[in-house]
Amino acid sequence: MADGIPSNIDTSVPHSARIWNYWLGGKDNFAVDRAAGDQYRQVFPDVVLVARASRQFLTRSVRYLAREAGIRQFLDVGTGLPTADNTHEVAQREAPECRVVYVDNDPLVLAHARALLVGTTEGDTDYLHADLHDPEEILSAAAKTLDFDRPVGLILSGVLGHVADDDEARSIVRRLLDALPAGSFLSLNDGTKVVAGEGVEAAQQEYNDSGAVPYNLRSPEQIARFFDGLDVVEPGVVSCPLWRPDPDAGAPTPVDAFGGVGRKVR
Repeated sequence: MADGIPSNIDTSVPHSARIWNYWLGGKDNFAVDRAAGDQYRQVFPDVVLVARASRQFLTRSVRYLAREAGIRQFLDVGTGLPTADNTHEVAQREAPECRVVYVDNDPLVLAHARALLVGTTEGDTDYLHADLHDPEEILSAAAKTLDFDRPVGLILSGVLGHVADDDEARSIVRRLLDALPAGSFLSLNDGTKVVAGEGVEAAQQEYNDSGAVPYNLRSPEQIARFFDGLDVVEPGVVSCPLWRPDPDAGAPTPVDAFGGVGRKVR
């Protein structure tokens, strides 16, 4: 470890979790991440609005699951770096007994795991260093904290864009959901290219060419396919600011991030 940075963290290549952290005003990023984030923002200035909208959707959907749907267990895959209103904070504010498992494969997230592990004494919070492409490993390890005989809220926030192939991405979602009982929920959102069009596409292509793990923008219809077989909660799969906006937040403006919440019925 040099200068407090674990030796297995490559600070010469930008990383999406650290760029996202930078856009959200965090400090867990490096010069290469800030440069990539600034370059993206020069081409597509509204990317910060997209990042915030995705985060706010996560907050509202977790609050809905804990408050209205009665979910007390959460599996957050691809959690990213700690920031305001992490899943366990939102859930445990509603119900202190909530149990939350975070999953990520970024060494810097692992280095910050202690920040994620501070939850309520009534509940439980755990962190797994695992890869989205290996659902079986995730489920096996998460079963040490979560009871898969009881409903679980599966969170996939801004992560499936890293899986280029649609069939593979849908397979990952299905394999995770198949292990969960009826009454479980999926909260999912990802980046699109319908609101800003060519601007966001150009910015994303420059990012993908930077050496970072590529992120693939999908259409709202492609994102809606992740909810096949689920009972989708109103208002459906929509631009994130339009999903059950807080009454005092003002009129929501669509951005290039679409998401929804669906219930597993059987």
